[in-house]
Amino acid sequence: MSFIDKAKNAAQKALGGAKAKTGDLTGDKDLKAEGKNDQAKGSLKNAGENVKDAFKS
Repeated sequence: MSFIDKAKNAAQKALGGAKAKTGDLTGDKDLKAEGKNDQAKGSLKNAGENVKDAFKS
């Protein structure tokens, strides 16, 4: 299940990047901030998965 979680986290990070870029291009500060927030959440969740994997080994 860890692989699926990592894939979801990577997707959230990628979609966040797309939102941030779209917000930047359109001048929508709220969308840009939401995208940055999504990227941070994806990165944080991925770090948590890496910690879980380290303890499993």
